Amino acid sequence: MQTPDFALFKELDPRALQKKFLHSLLEIQNVRRGSIWIRQKDHYVCVEAAGDESENIRGVVLDRRHPSIVGWVIENQQMTVAQTQSDRRHFKEVESSFAVKSSQILCFPLFLREKKVYGAVQIIDTTPGKTRLNLDKGYLDHLQNLVDICSIALSNAILFSTEKKKSLHLKTALSRIRQDPFIVGQSRTFKQSMDLVKSYAATEFHVLITGESGTGKELVAEQIHKLSPRKKMPFLVQNCSAIPETLLESELFGYKKGAFTGAATDRAGLFEAADKGIVFLDEIGDMPMNVQAGLLRVLQKNEIKPLGETRVRYIDVRIVAATNKDIKQMIAENRFRQDLYYRLSVLPVELPPLRSRREDIPLLVRHFLEKESVKADMPGKKMAPGAMQHLVAYAWPGNVRELENLIRYLLVTAPDDTIEAVHLPAHIRETGAMAAEGQNISSPGAGSSDVLADLSAMTWPGLEKAYVTALLEKHNWNVTWAAKASGINRSTFASRMRKLNIQRRRLA
Repeated sequence: MQTPDFALFKELDPRALQKKFLHSLLEIQNVRRGSIWIRQKDHYVCVEAAGDESENIRGVVLDRRHPSIVGWVIENQQMTVAQTQSDRRHFKEVESSFAVKSSQILCFPLFLREKKVYGAVQIIDTTPGKTRLNLDKGYLDHLQNLVDICSIALSNAILFSTEKKKSLHLKTALSRIRQDPFIVGQSRTFKQSMDLVKSYAATEFHVLITGESGTGKELVAEQIHKLSPRKKMPFLVQNCSAIPETLLESELFGYKKGAFTGAATDRAGLFEAADKGIVFLDEIGDMPMNVQAGLLRVLQKNEIKPLGETRVRYIDVRIVAATNKDIKQMIAENRFRQDLYYRLSVLPVELPPLRSRREDIPLLVRHFLEKESVKADMPGKKMAPGAMQHLVAYAWPGNVRELENLIRYLLVTAPDDTIEAVHLPAHIRETGAMAAEGQNISSPGAGSSDVLADLSAMTWPGLEKAYVTALLEKHNWNVTWAAKASGINRSTFASRMRKLNIQRRRLA
């Protein structure tokens, strides 16, 4: 009995191994037709075929409910020999258009290491006299052993290929996570802001992004660049609070050789380097007044004057600026130029704090769990419902950035694959416990919406009371305005207030 080349077992490409395996068996049995079938859910699929009509057999799908020889072998986990003219298991329709049909079929199950059958291989005699197949019992036993060894090699190759595809998928996902800004949110206020961003991106006007620290202003700036006509041109970033005043001016506008001590060569500034692209100026509220004057020239005349230069240079840049400060208050205090503000804020967009978009917190948690585990090459984890309630109830003074950093911390410190409430920092657990117990929903100096519990942790009366109280505090306890915001008439709203025993607390 011939044996296949041992190099066969080193092959890790499933398709190449299937072909070599099948041709080896046909050569051993001296026949010209054969096929390999794999079980997939409710079907048997021909993944490889050899010999006459192979192109018409490869890819054929058989319903598991229909009698077939491969189906019988897979389900009964044993070899069989079938005479095609008389065996009812033979699926004759597959060969209905073949010029040369099968006369006798020898079919072996394909086993995994744990003896689980995942497919079958058919060796087919097409001679009218059925003279080719060697059906001696001893010979078939040896052949079965060989098939078992080859089937394990094939299953290993399939497993290797599957893991390779998973690895490629993870690398692709990691590349996408690292390269593309991904903004998560479905709350009404957040979607309104993102709709503005999308419409702003298509224009050439300057944009001013406002919002608390950690709300994602740089991500939004990147999104504007990605969706803008300038997307193939530079996107350069400068944090106006990160470097001293003297250095900021030279960073933005550049300088000539000899302009100051240490200026050994000419250097282009950020605006010149970003010509035809977008410059993102973060923390614009920290920009010194003298630098603001230079920025105003860029916005008004598209010109810059590097330090030590006697002539201006013309550039074409779009400015996206961001701040977490109250610019109007700074203008009143003469710390920010009013004309610069109006030039920058042609298209304003305000990003809501995380505490006002609590329905987005579960989405963000799942996003960061996946993103950070992939980046750190760590096993993924999930958040237990109890822990999620605490996260939804917490006020998040650091907004999305604080949540992202917390997820990184929990991925490292939580010992199991599920993050429980006990794994959360104490200050987050305490806030969530207070809200879940239905205690005073508002805290001094903050609106009731700051610490609302996850809806699933509240009773219906408690939820209604929290909602009505939040509306009243939002509208400074003006019942008419609160009723209008709720969508019901004032008398009904006032009636619900009395029934829920909601009264404005008097300060002592």
